[in-house]
Amino acid sequence: MGVGEAGGSPPSHSIISDIFPPTERASALGFYSMGVSIGILFGFLAGGWLNEYFGWRVAFAVVGAPGILLAIILRMTLAEPVRGLNEQRVDSSAPVPLGQVLALLWSRRSFRHMAFAAALNSFAGYSSSNWTASFMIRSHGMSTGELGTWLALTMGLGGAVGVFCGGLIADRLARRDQRWYVWLPALTGFICVPFMALVYLAPGAYAALALGIIPGILFNVYLGNTIATTHGLVGLRMRALSSAILFLILNIIGLGLGPWTTGMFSDYLQPTLGAQSLRYAMLYVLPAVMFWSACHFLLAARTLREDLASAPG
Repeated sequence: MGVGEAGGSPPSHSIISDIFPPTERASALGFYSMGVSIGILFGFLAGGWLNEYFGWRVAFAVVGAPGILLAIILRMTLAEPVRGLNEQRVDSSAPVPLGQVLALLWSRRSFRHMAFAAALNSFAGYSSSNWTASFMIRSHGMSTGELGTWLALTMGLGGAVGVFCGGLIADRLARRDQRWYVWLPALTGFICVPFMALVYLAPGAYAALALGIIPGILFNVYLGNTIATTHGLVGLRMRALSSAILFLILNIIGLGLGPWTTGMFSDYLQPTLGAQSLRYAMLYVLPAVMFWSACHFLLAARTLREDLASAPG
C-alpha cells in the first residue's frame, strides 16, 4: 500500500504547479493537501465507531475500499497539462537525472533548512496522529467511538483548515515578501509549542482535547508552502522529482522516526511511570521537536529570496 500510494503525490504536485502561477501555488497545493486531512477525518470518524462495534478489520476494509473506485475515475478523466503553462517558460522535454536535481537542491541552503524543518514538523505531527488515541485511552479512559469523533474534528477538520489557510495566507503575504512562505510555518510552529505541552499536562480528557484544537489546525500549515517553495527552486522538469525527494526526507524523519521514537521513549519510561509513560514521552519529545522545526524555518528565510531568484528555467 505504501509503495502504491507513493506514486501519487509527486506527479500531482507537478501538475498543480503547471496549472497555477507561483503566486497561487501554495494555496492550490494546500487545497490538494486537504485531501489527507479529510481522509483522516473520515478515518477517525468511521474507524472509531466501526472498531467499537465490528472490529478493526472491518474498519480497515470500509475506510480503504473507496480509494479503488477513485483510482479508476482518476485514470479515466485526468488530462496532463502543458508544462510551464502559467509561467511562459520553455519546456525542454528532456528528463532530468536524479543526481542533477539532488545537487541543485543541496546547493540551496534555504531548501536544506526548509526540508529539515518540514521533516521535524512532520515528526511531531505524525507522532501526535499515531499516538494521541492511545494516550487518550490510557490516560483518560476514553472509548474509541467518542474519541474518534473528537479526533476527526481536531486533526481531520482542523488539519484541513490549517493546510489550506496556511497556503492561502502565505500566498497573500508573499506578494510583499517571499520569505513569508517560511516565516508563516515558523510562527505557527512557535504558537503550537505551549498548546502541545498543555495537552499532555491537562488533568481531564475534554480539556486535553480542547487544547489540541490549536495544534490540530497549525500542524499542517507548513505543507503547501514547503512544496510550493521547493518547486520555485527548481526547473520545470524537476518538480515531481523534487517533491519526491522532499517527501523522502519527510517520511524517513517524520513518519519513520517520529512515532517510533515516541513509542520507544514511552517503553523506556514505562517501568517508572506505568500507564502514564506515553503522556510524558509525548510531553518531553514533541513540543521540543516542534520548536526545533520552527527555528529551521527561520533559518531558511535567510537565503530564500536569493535562492528563488537563481532558480533554473
